[in-house]
Amino acid sequence: MNRLITEDERRQLLEHGQARTAGQAGDPLPVVRLFTPDAHVTWLLVSLDPADGDTAYGLVDLGLGMPELGEIKLSDLASIVGPNKLPVARDRYFRAVRPLSEYLRLAQENGSILD
Repeated sequence: MNRLITEDERRQLLEHGQARTAGQAGDPLPVVRLFTPDAHVTWLLVSLDPADGDTAYGLVDLGLGMPELGEIKLSDLASIVGPNKLPVARDRYFRAVRPLSEYLRLAQENGSILD
């Protein structure tokens, strides 16, 4: 198990990644929320590329007021630390309440990811 995601989350992310690769992605609910505890950076991930099992896709909020969709490698996230040297963490209590497109719309309107 990767310290950032559970095995169940990995399975869900890969399922969404297979659908995305096949052009059938639809508008899934985000599976996991990752964040920097000592900075204002958040990732809402919806899929993992089944080809490498490392490249995640989702909504990225770097805390600059311009959240956007993008890709990042879980292995890169595992090496990121904030200004106080705290590593990226998984929000154990996150439960998506809307599809990715709605999180994106609200984040772009508000300049940051809500929830």
